Amino acid sequence: MSEPEILKGKFYNPSKGNLDFKGVVKEIISYISEKPEKFYDVIVGCDSSSGEEPNFPVAIVVLRMGEGGRFFLKKFHYQNKKFYNLKQRILEEVFLSCQLALSLREVLKEKTKNKNYNYQLRYIHADIGENGATKDMIKEVIGLIKGNGFEPKIKPESFAASVVADRYS
Repeated sequence: MSEPEILKGKFYNPSKGNLDFKGVVKEIISYISEKPEKFYDVIVGCDSSSGEEPNFPVAIVVLRMGEGGRFFLKKFHYQNKKFYNLKQRILEEVFLSCQLALSLREVLKEKTKNKNYNYQLRYIHADIGENGATKDMIKEVIGLIKGNGFEPKIKPESFAASVVADRYS
């Protein structure tokens, strides 16, 4: 099976610069191994810029509970693919988040299987909420995220999408 497009190219981290997906995984494991007694939440979220040819910044956020965290961001852009409405863009954000989270969960599970690390990759943050234009999509987005084996978080709890990724859209 070929590598999903979302894993190709570089992810940006403010401390480490540009990293490929393997480098991101290495940094996440390194960060967790610094204080393995702590609990870590690994979260994925995506936003998009407006327009027919939007950028999709996808964020991986790693929180060391009570002590801050790290993030890795990739700006994804389709060549020759147009998004004509908000619904298409939001569903694509969720699709990209699910793709990345599924790949990341699989790799982290493999790389940490003999380690006693206390982390979870449980949540996908969606840039939708009860207020605004996306309120009619909540059930659909939640179903898509749950169908991929993750728990959804929406605004105001979806900071990986609505704050971290949004800053880079």
